[in-house]
Amino acid sequence: MVSKEKNSITSTYNTTTRSISGIVTDENNIPIPGANVMIKGTKQVVATDFDGKFNIKAEKGDELVFLFIGYDNKYATVEKSDILNIKMRSSTQTLNEIVVVGYGTSKKKTAVPLAKQKNKEKSNPNSKRNTTENNIGFIDEIIQAGEKEFGINNKPLLYLNGYEISKKKLNTIDFNEFETIEVIKTNDALKTFGNKGKNGVIMITSKNPTDNEQKKIEKLEDKLDEKNADYDDLDFKEDLEDYTSFIENQFESPKATPLSTFSIDVDNASYTNIRRFINDGQTVPKDAVRVEEMMNFFKYKYPQPQNQHPFSINTEYNNCPWNPNHQLLKIGLQGKNIPTDNLPASNFVFLIDVSGSMSDANKLPLLKQSMKILVNELRKKDKVAIVVYAGAAGMVLPPTAGDQKQTIIDALEKLNAGGSTAGGAGIELAYKLAEENFIKGGNNRVILATDGDFNVGATSNTDMQTLIEQKRKSGVFLTCLGYGMGNYKDSKMETLSDKGNGNYAYIDNIQEANRFLGKEFKGSMFAIAKDVKIQIEFNPKQVQAYRLIGYENRKLRPEDFTNDAIDAGELGSGHTVTALYEVIPTGVKSEFINNQLDLKYTKTSSNESDYSDELATIKFRYKKPDGNKSIEMVKVIENKSIPLKNSSDDFKFSAAVAWFGLKLRDSNLVPNKSSEDIKKLAKEGLSNDEDGYKAEFIRLVETMK
Repeated sequence: MVSKEKNSITSTYNTTTRSISGIVTDENNIPIPGANVMIKGTKQVVATDFDGKFNIKAEKGDELVFLFIGYDNKYATVEKSDILNIKMRSSTQTLNEIVVVGYGTSKKKTAVPLAKQKNKEKSNPNSKRNTTENNIGFIDEIIQAGEKEFGINNKPLLYLNGYEISKKKLNTIDFNEFETIEVIKTNDALKTFGNKGKNGVIMITSKNPTDNEQKKIEKLEDKLDEKNADYDDLDFKEDLEDYTSFIENQFESPKATPLSTFSIDVDNASYTNIRRFINDGQTVPKDAVRVEEMMNFFKYKYPQPQNQHPFSINTEYNNCPWNPNHQLLKIGLQGKNIPTDNLPASNFVFLIDVSGSMSDANKLPLLKQSMKILVNELRKKDKVAIVVYAGAAGMVLPPTAGDQKQTIIDALEKLNAGGSTAGGAGIELAYKLAEENFIKGGNNRVILATDGDFNVGATSNTDMQTLIEQKRKSGVFLTCLGYGMGNYKDSKMETLSDKGNGNYAYIDNIQEANRFLGKEFKGSMFAIAKDVKIQIEFNPKQVQAYRLIGYENRKLRPEDFTNDAIDAGELGSGHTVTALYEVIPTGVKSEFINNQLDLKYTKTSSNESDYSDELATIKFRYKKPDGNKSIEMVKVIENKSIPLKNSSDDFKFSAAVAWFGLKLRDSNLVPNKSSEDIKKLAKEGLSNDEDGYKAEFIRLVETMK
């Protein structure tokens, strides 16, 4: 990213904005994925895909800049042709001489001398621009390097001679006065500059700093060199974590909103992430709490299906523990438990993030140990390929038989962290490999392991959603494994799993890896039904109002239920899924609902007494793992409530977990948030706990008194 040599290419045309496309390759005509293509002087930037292809909207006269770490910048002016094929040349400088040393590496940064750059320009005077353009252009490239790491709204700090400075002020200084430029990665910047350094820092020194400036420079460098700064103890580290915000489900009238529709969710990442916060003595972010994922972390003793359908349906209607005047309806699904020998052959692609942000002990090192657990579950008929991504993506292990365990483990052991995070390019390559080795009737799945901090190429949640929705059509499933803390991007992981026929787990320790990838391997990795949707119609004769507990990010429109083009959750072998509805029966006064209007056209028909013993009718739709047409199931729920003390252990425990989640979110719909009452109910429902996860939950509740 240092070179200012301007290798210009032109093409002439006379219309306005149009689509410019092409392929970016290296000197050997090998495509370069993850290269940035930007319009100079704007914030418009795209990244090349796995095949080096790009497409960008531009106008006549626009100058395109092509950037990729380790290569000289390339420039092209938009004129005639809509096709621009670009060949980039490897930089003559070594990696340690590149100005943008990278936000993602963990080693100490060394300031980069600009002497070589100046000498290069002197030896090639035709490549040198005027001082103002040279200065502004060079600083722009440094800033843009930060933008591609963190997004255009998250600017790195600028420091000149030890003092913070604005970009506008910096551009008034002659480029030839600069002596060194150093880019400080996030973790190091946080230690030295606090939370304002969360987007990295660019430190510039001039040739002749004053004595005071020199002291300031040395002071900052001493801070950066301190080995004892403990990033894990910083109070602001959770500020860098990203969660999708949502509004808690409110009460609905069955007269105004007769249907409640949602997708199942077997993810349980929220629970393990919450557990990590509590065990670390930190405040749990409200948006990190997804109640449905907390409930679905635990296994319940629902009966196996006894018919041709892949899951059984189980309901229970009892008193609501946090509001005795209300009722609670539990809906439980139990997936069919298929013996391992009868499971189809697997075509796995491990997609592993090896960027610099993965260097922490609870990231790549834990990730490698986790994947070994999964490898141990593989059979001879299974196959595994490994794709990694950092600044670019590449395959480190071709498809390999599952009984070649040592070969697979050796490939994992060789992985090291360093560089930026081209997540989009990695996903493209992983799916391409999975599709090339697709097993018809088999279990085809990409397993993505990352901290979710994508920062090169397609990075926004919207971009990722579009990308993964396209890949979903290939028939390849997706499992997302989240690691780490501090810069953890839960929002991106949730988007990928929700939109990619996938599931999502957060691995906070090796025990959790052993649970999800070992003990629950079949449920996690083998889908027995996909696009599973639930739609419930409450009887207004019995129900004054209802609300779905959790599943805020999984709600669907009523018409989506019968639309087979709408994606929904998958169910794995042996999986259980639990959902709760809080119900306000007719005739009960409640502070949580407004007075219901007596509407003329929503009154039930004269034969409503025919359904007086029904609480609700519930419908399910699902597809076979390789199917495209949904199959429907229907069940009528009786209006028969029993006291909470007589309810099943599963009802009590799942209600306690939901109650605790609502407490963590500080729900204004829960009048009683007593930890003692939550713990008491959980203890009453404590059974079927061979591995101690439910007992651990009770300890977490005790911690949050």
